[in-house]
Amino acid sequence: MTDTARYLLTSVCPDRRGIVAAVMGFLHGEGLSIDEAHQHGTPEGQFFLRIAMSGAVGAVPDLATLAARFAPIEAEFALQAELRDLARRARVVIMVSRTGHCLHDLLHRWQAGQLPIDIPAVVSNHDDQRSFTQWCGLPFHHLPASGDRDADDDRLLALIDGLDVDLVVLARYMQILSPRLCARLAGRCINIHHGFLPSFKGARPYHQAHARGVKIIGATAHYVTTDLDEGPIIEQATQRVSHSRSPEELVTIGQEVEASVLSRAVRWHVEGRVQIAGQRTIVFD
Repeated sequence: MTDTARYLLTSVCPDRRGIVAAVMGFLHGEGLSIDEAHQHGTPEGQFFLRIAMSGAVGAVPDLATLAARFAPIEAEFALQAELRDLARRARVVIMVSRTGHCLHDLLHRWQAGQLPIDIPAVVSNHDDQRSFTQWCGLPFHHLPASGDRDADDDRLLALIDGLDVDLVVLARYMQILSPRLCARLAGRCINIHHGFLPSFKGARPYHQAHARGVKIIGATAHYVTTDLDEGPIIEQATQRVSHSRSPEELVTIGQEVEASVLSRAVRWHVEGRVQIAGQRTIVFD
């Protein structure tokens, strides 16, 4: 049976005629078959491209050779391009505090083969999720706040760098990241929050929402920036509720929405389906 090489090209560039023709012509000339292709031009004049391709090993170039041969097209169209080998799974660190519903969902999907990721560690500022994490066979790192923010950041960054991490997921990690961490993790850190922000900030948002008689529960997954909970949005979802629901039932429903929204955002990111365009995202789902 012939082994298959599978690559992914993602790029953004100024929009102009001939980009798709040049890229597709190049890939055809290299013997690659197109498995998936997405493109989008914005009113601001940016052009986004995502192409998944494949070919028989030995009949198509390896990734380094393909990237070198592609360089003239990058230069001609001012492409900011990334070529990836789809055989390499993204390395994802999950950070959590006390509440485990998002962590549990991610680990279930990972174990079931629904999330194409490797998880080198779970990190927490509390010890509550240690036993579940270790039961899943994963390393658990307890990094409580010491009162020295710089030292805490150094410990976390040393762990992330040492594990060669591609993505950090805040699975209800209830500690604000410093501007330094946000800068270091720009474009590779995803957070989840309930959809009531900014209407119901602070503690017990579902109880606040219940007191106001809300009819829709929601959740938002977004990239982390220094603007708290205002980073580029990746995915959102809502669930209708009625007056008969108790605050505790709203919590349960809300947690289910949060978990599903976060898992989709993580999967789309690691599959290269999300590209940041200023304050928003292009999502090729």
